[in-house]
Order: sequence, then C-alpha cells, then structure tokens
Amino acid sequence: MVLRAGDVDVDGVLAAYRSSRAQRALFDVRDDGAGAGYDELVDASGEVRPAWRGLAEGIGERGREGLDQLRAAVRGLVDNDGITYIQVDRHGEVVTDGDGTAVPGPWHLDGLPLVVSAEDWDGLESGLVQRSRLLDAVLTDLYGAQRSITSGVLPPSLLFGYPGYLRAARGIVVPGRHQLFLHACDISRGDDGGFTVNADWTQAPSGAGYALADRRVIAHAAPDLYERIGPRPASPWAQALRLALLDAAPEAAAEPVVVVLSPGIHSETAFDQAYLAGVLGFPLVESADLVVRDGTLWMRSLGTFKRVDVVLRRVDAEYLDPLDLRPDSRLGVVGLVEVLRRGAVTVVNTLGSGILESPGLTRFLPDLADLLLDETLQLPTAPMYWGGIGIERSHLVTKLSSLLIRPVNGGATIVGSTLSAAARADLAARIEAGPEQWVGQEFPQFSTAPSNYRSNGLSAAHVGMRLFTVAQRGGYAPMVGGLGYVVAPGNAAYRTNTLAAKDIWVLSPQRATVERAPVPAELPPPGATPSPTRAVSSPRVLADMYWMGRYAERAENMARLLTVTRQRYHEYRYRQDLEASQCVPVLLGALEAITGTVAGAAGVADDRAMIENAPSTLFSATADRHRAGSLAQSVDRLGSAARAVRDQMSNDTWMVLAGVERAVLRPWTTPPSSPTAAEAYLATAHSQTLAGMLALAGVAAESMVHDIGWTMMDLGKRIERGLALTALLRITVTTVRGADAEREVTESALVACESSVIYRRRNPGRVSVAGIAELVLFDAENPRSLIYQLERIRSGLKTLPGSSGSSRSERLIDELATRLRRLDPAELEVVTDEGERAALAELLDGMHAGLRDLSEVITAAHLSLPRGIQPLWGPDVRRLVP
Repeated sequence: MVLRAGDVDVDGVLAAYRSSRAQRALFDVRDDGAGAGYDELVDASGEVRPAWRGLAEGIGERGREGLDQLRAAVRGLVDNDGITYIQVDRHGEVVTDGDGTAVPGPWHLDGLPLVVSAEDWDGLESGLVQRSRLLDAVLTDLYGAQRSITSGVLPPSLLFGYPGYLRAARGIVVPGRHQLFLHACDISRGDDGGFTVNADWTQAPSGAGYALADRRVIAHAAPDLYERIGPRPASPWAQALRLALLDAAPEAAAEPVVVVLSPGIHSETAFDQAYLAGVLGFPLVESADLVVRDGTLWMRSLGTFKRVDVVLRRVDAEYLDPLDLRPDSRLGVVGLVEVLRRGAVTVVNTLGSGILESPGLTRFLPDLADLLLDETLQLPTAPMYWGGIGIERSHLVTKLSSLLIRPVNGGATIVGSTLSAAARADLAARIEAGPEQWVGQEFPQFSTAPSNYRSNGLSAAHVGMRLFTVAQRGGYAPMVGGLGYVVAPGNAAYRTNTLAAKDIWVLSPQRATVERAPVPAELPPPGATPSPTRAVSSPRVLADMYWMGRYAERAENMARLLTVTRQRYHEYRYRQDLEASQCVPVLLGALEAITGTVAGAAGVADDRAMIENAPSTLFSATADRHRAGSLAQSVDRLGSAARAVRDQMSNDTWMVLAGVERAVLRPWTTPPSSPTAAEAYLATAHSQTLAGMLALAGVAAESMVHDIGWTMMDLGKRIERGLALTALLRITVTTVRGADAEREVTESALVACESSVIYRRRNPGRVSVAGIAELVLFDAENPRSLIYQLERIRSGLKTLPGSSGSSRSERLIDELATRLRRLDPAELEVVTDEGERAALAELLDGMHAGLRDLSEVITAAHLSLPRGIQPLWGPDVRRLVP
C-alpha cells in the first residue's frame, strides 16, 4: 500500500506525478537506452521514499488548486524581492535590448523543494569536504612544489595549456591554512542512485546568494510545508563565510575591511553578488570604487580613501588587473597583482584558482587524491577520457556521439549527440591531429523529482544540485543544502541549461530531538574585528544614487502629466469646437517637448493633427523605453540604477519597483490593436507608477539612513523636480489664451504639479498667473515649489564633503535663489504685444538653464573619477617575486 496520512490522498498525488512523468520523456536522445532516471519521490516498488513523505502529504493536502496558488505565490515573492538573472540565449550569449544593454529577466524558482535525506546528506557532505580538501591541495601544489607534475601523475600540457593557469599568481599565498577559499560543485544522482560530480567551480563560484534568497522565498510561500518538514537551516553558512573572510585578512590588519568585488549590474549573476554582499554586511564594489596607491588597495569613500584588506572577488582572475593580466579589462584595478605580491591585501578565491576547473585536470583527480591526500576519491566524476592516452583516445573517437567533448584549452563544450555525421568526422580528425588537446566525458545523469514550476498541478522534472563549501581554520564548512535546479530537456541538459531553481531541504537525522550543527562553530579570529563600513560612497555609487533620485522623480512627473493629458484628451476629443479644448494640444506639445520631440508650429491644422495622433503619442511617451524622457525609459533606468546599489537599498524598495516594472515595461513596440486594451494599459501604467513612486519616496524618507548616498539621491530628486516644473510652466502658462483655454491649461498644469487643490483654495474661481507663481515658484512652504527645491538643494550641498559655503555648486544655487527672491509675482503677469508673458518666460528659462548647470557641476565635483595620473607605488622599492 502507498503511504496515506489521515484523509490525505497521496495515491492521487502519485498518480498525477506518474502520469506527468510518463508524458514527459525529458531525455529522448540518450544512446544507452536508459529510462527516466532515478526517482527521488518513489522507490522501485512505487512506495514514497521516507524522506519525501512529509512533502507528499503536503502536496496531497493542497491539491491541484493549492499547487497553482503556491506557484503564483512564489512568482509574486520573487518579483517583490527583485530577484533577477541576466537572460542568456541558447548559445550562452547575453540577451541585450536595442541599445546593447543586458536584459535582466525574472528568476525562475520551483515552488517544490528538492528533499535530501539525512543519510544521503552525510555521504554528500563527506565527499564534498574531501573534494574541497583535494582541490585545495592541488591548487597549493600547482603554484608551489608541483609534485603532481614532477611525479608524472599530471601531464604538464594539461596545466600550462589551460588559460586558467596564471603565471602571475605564482608566489602569491593566501593567509591561513587553505589556498582554495570557496568551492562550488555541481552534483546529480545517477540511475543507480549514486551521486556524481559534473563540474567543479573554483574561479568565482556563483549561486550561494541565490540559494539563500530561494530559501527565504520558499519558507514564506509555503510556511506549512516548511514547518512540517523542518529542513536544516542554510543561513549559518553565511556566518561561516563572513568569519572566514575576516580570518583571511593579512596579519597586519587589526580591523579588517572586506569588500565584495562585482563586474557590475550587467553581470549574469548581479543579484547573486548583491544579495550575498547584503547578507554578509560587506560593501559591494566595482573596479571604479577601488584604487591602488602606495602599494595598498583603497576604497573611495566619503570623499576620502579607506584601506581594503580582503576582496571576495566575483570577477574572473584574468580581468583583475589590466597592468599584469588582461590589458583590455575594465573590470579590474590597475596594480592589484603587485599589491597581492606584497601581501598587503587578500583576494579570494585567489588568483589562478580557475585552473581547478580544467577538464584535463578533472580527469586525473582520482590519481591526484592518491598522490596528495593518500585517499580514495569519495564522490566520483562522470567517466572521462583524455586523448593523450592511447586506449582512451580510441574510446573518445569511436564514442563521439555519446560524449561531451571538451578542449583542454578552455574552449566551448561540444555535445556529441548534436553533431551531424560530417561534423563528427571532422571532430574525430581534429582529435587525431592533436589528441592531448581533448577530453571526453560521459553524459551526466539526472534524477527525477516533483515540480510545479510550469505545468498546472504536479509534474516530473530532472534535477541537479550545486553545493558550496568555504574554508575554515579547521577544514571546510559546507552549506547545508544549496542551489537545486531543474535542467532543460534533451541535449540542453548536457550544457547544464536550467529552467528553474529549486530550494534544497536537508532533513535532520532525528528532527524531534537532535539538531546537527550545520557548520563548525568558530569564534572570530583574535584581532579580526571588522572595521565598520557605513556605506560605499565612491563616485560610482553616488552617481547611481543621484540618478535614482532623478529617474524616480522623472517617472512621477511623467506619470502625472500623462494622466492629466489622457484625461483631457478623452474629455475634448469630440468637442474640439470648444475653446477649452486647446488644452489638449498644449499638453501633447508639453509631452513632446519634455521627451525630446519638438512640436510643430502652433495652428489649428497642427492642433487637430496632434489630437488625431494623441493615442500614439500617449502610448509612445508611456511604453517606448528608447524614447528620451518616456515613462518606460525612466522606470527602466531607475531599476538599473537601483540594482547597481542594491546592497544599500531596503528590501521594500524591490517590492515597489517590481510592481511598477510589471505595469510599465511591456514588450510592445506599437499600441495594441484594441483601443480598450491600449487604454487599460495606459491607465494601469500611469496609476501604478504614480503609486509606486510615492511609495518609493516614503521608503526613502522613512527607511533609509540619511547619509551621503541619501543626500545625493535627494539632490537628484530636487534638481529633477525643478527642471520638470520650469519646463512645464514654460510651455503651458507663458502664452496668453482665451479665458476658457487659459483656465483649462492652468488647471491641467497645476494638477501635473500636484498643486491644484491649494491653488483653488487660495484663488477661488479665477485664473491668476501671479497666484500660480506665488504658489509653485515662491512659496517656501509648498514642497512642490521651486524655491523649496532650491532650499533643499542648498541644505544638501552643505553636507557634502568639501563644502565650504563658497564652492561653485553652492555659489550657483545661491545665485538662483537670490534671483528668484528678488522678483515680485505681480511682475510676471505683464503681457507683451505678442501675447507672451516675457518676464515669466525669461525667469523660467534662466532657472531651467541654471539647474542644468548645477547638475553638471555636481557631477564633475562629486560623481566623476579623478582624471589625474596617480602613483601606484610608494617610496619603497617594488619587491619582485620570481
């Protein structure tokens, strides 16, 4: 009998699972005739495996509808947390939009975890830790005594011919007992139920941040399952990583400063890097935030420099230093290798650790385990064949269609089963011509587990795992669990192309009474108290914060203007004979001018044409992210700026941004064919953006520390609000119109400025340009007025480093405020013979130009890197390491 729990229909669960498993022959290209793989859920007799009983009961209780709700809840939490992944195509190339910018896509997460029994985990943990110890010993040997070469175990060509071997790394030693700091390992379960290693990741392992974020999402989406099964926590591993980073600091560092070095927001795993930095509490930096001076690595912060002791790198080693390594790199720091040679900083994983990812070296790991550890490898790698050995070369050439072919020089992996007969013949000839350059590996095998990622209800999917370890003084500490994944069907699986992530739940041996420590408990090393780092305030970070403020304000202003324009268009589109209808072309002209499209000359024919084209204008100004100043462009760039400083943002930020991005950023290039659908999109996009920007302003005001980053964001907001206000008033109220048109235009402008209610209260039943100017230009108590923005800017500038009261930016803002205060609102009422309020127009033009100048001065003074050549080395003579 199949397990039942009370009235829970586990039989129904299994029936649905078996049905989907039978319908989905995921691996239909295997030459060995193997079935669907090891089944994680049920054993050979059809019984639910003990480790999966709790989950099977939970699935049965939820039923199909409950599983659909779980899937929706997971997707909502992923969106709200802003978990993203840069999209790649089937060739592994990053997907970009029209202007070449990488496209961040939503992170795909399966709502059902991958359960691992305590017994299976014991074996995995032991084998994983041993493999980390072995790779550490190999890394130490290859850049040290090289016994593996001199003993004849490892052919020299497999070391020196692989690009991951860096001669510049020879002589560089990481403090402590271990040279390999972080290790990630891709593992799957074969048809026989045993675990096999498919790949080791030692260059700059990714995925730990995703694993921690996935646990948070699944625990919140399915609290009943989480409580019922009680998986062992993964979060203690982050604490172990944090202590290990402090322990890795040079001996002279009394209060170590640790940073996480990222390639930037266009990296595939930008979220992973930022999230891990946030969990660790260490700043996320890019190359622009770091500089080498006097033989030391420094971080730009608060207009000064702060010494850096440890760098957790997520940049591939060859890009770390354009001086000693790859000269075309823009991701590294000039002179960093020399600082490493001096022992003035620790970079982990260390330079040269990428050699451990070589397929040629992997082939000889069992022999290296015997040589360096005098142990037998516990976790086997899928069988491999090196062309440099005659019998293996023969197998490699004759079995091309059933192998992964990997060049030892680091080239792309070739899936043999995808090759035509001619391509296989050509590859065989290339192997025969240079056999030492090729390694073949048996196709990986993947087990099957329940999933509800895509299909309604329950389905079967092939799964794998990425497990992590970090070096400790006493050994290696594994993350209990890791990053599970659903592999793509067919040949794509052999390139480890994944469809979705899975949280890994490791069971305790006796959950009710025993809770094993997930990592070795260690105290912080003596003298390794971390130096407090309030925030990274380099020009790069401050620029992103500044533009966050500008784009958020720009999106809010555009949403208000689009909303009132759309409303007036619908009100007057069929009543163009009314004088008040003139407000529609005026507002459309404002949209075109503000988004960089100059409107045609005024006139009846032009007005009618503008009204006729209003739907496309409104849609373009809303949805076209390539149109300057459009709502979509502002939201898109706001998201990019925020993601670049994710480690400094509140979690609530992503919930707000995700909702706005879902509403605005649609893959449309032309309006929907249905006017109803187009109007629904516009209404939703405008209202959601306005609500989102107001919420974001609240988060910034109430949840962010008002440090220099916040100040720079507020400066950007105030400058953008002043620019938008002056531009809008210049277009709408400087020209005299008929009474009805004047009333409708000024009312619309005030609505767009969020000042209509107080204006009507102060000026009941009349249109007064002086009243408008008094409220939105001169009223220091109105947070929407121009003078209010200038005073906030003045206050913010005083808090910036280098403020003296007479800096150029402070002089500029004083001049603008003084000019504004000298005017009388009544003077702005004067009309010329041409029907223009010239004094008002001159004032608005001057203020707009002055704010633009101010923005350029702030950028040059605080948001740009110094251009002068700085000395890399101090007065001491460089110490060269042979």
